[in-house]
Amino acid sequence: MTRNQNKTQFPECEEHFYLSLQEITYSFGVSQATILEIIDEGIISATKDEQDELQFDHEAFRRIRTVLKLNRDLGVNLAGAGLALELLTEIERLRHLLERK
Repeated sequence: MTRNQNKTQFPECEEHFYLSLQEITYSFGVSQATILEIIDEGIISATKDEQDELQFDHEAFRRIRTVLKLNRDLGVNLAGAGLALELLTEIERLRHLLERK
C-alpha cells in the first residue's frame, strides 16, 4: 500500500453556510461589540437575513478567526490585525500565481 492510499479521504468543506451574530460570538467566545468593531474596521462584511439580523459567510468566519488569533496570540490591535490579514491574503495570491507558472 502506498502512502497516498493510506490517507483518509474527507469530504469537501461546505463553503455556502451562514452563521448568525450569536453563533459567531459563541464560536469565538467574544462579545457582539468585538464582532461589530471588526465590521467597523472594514475587515469583514456581513449580510442581513429576512429578519434584518446579521449573517456571516465562510469567508467572514475565516477572517474573524485569523484576526482574533493575531489579536490574542500576538497582541495586535484589530486595525493592525486587519492590515496583517490583507498582507497574508496578498502573499497567498502571489504564491498561487507563482505555482501556476
